[in-house]
Amino acid sequence: MGKLILITGENNSGKSRYAERLTASCGNHRFYIATMLPATEENGERIQKHRKQREGLNFHTLECPCEVGKASIAENAVVLLEDVSNLLANVLFGRDGSGDEVLADIYALQKRCNTLVAVSIAGLSPEGFDDETADYIRTLNHINRRLADRADICITMRNGVPMAEKGDLPDAP
Repeated sequence: MGKLILITGENNSGKSRYAERLTASCGNHRFYIATMLPATEENGERIQKHRKQREGLNFHTLECPCEVGKASIAENAVVLLEDVSNLLANVLFGRDGSGDEVLADIYALQKRCNTLVAVSIAGLSPEGFDDETADYIRTLNHINRRLADRADICITMRNGVPMAEKGDLPDAP
């Protein structure tokens, strides 16, 4: 089973940029698993932003909105999973799946990697949301806790600054 690095933070905290550079510094067989579906114009803009950010980092990009455990990656690859929150939304709302299904899928991917860098939104509260959205947030928070328990390294991004929550902060990419 490969090493798991979990990078969390609020929206626009710099977690994706940091994760891309960290993953690029971890090895030569790099895969970027993109989970966002371009359902809205804003989604499309975020996808383009992320593509531009990783230019020159030599990632093999796989569009994989669900079933990431079956992604076509090289053996012992370094994989960036971008991101857990989109993966969960795709499985819950697009396939009527569950958080347990998402966790099992991420664990299956981790078993096939040398290093898995997983990015996820954190700091969300279900208070004030409709039942469906509140359930999604509670499930995401649960998945984040389970991944953090399993992770070798947990990093929280705050205003573009990585903070080690578990393990040692890797050398700055």
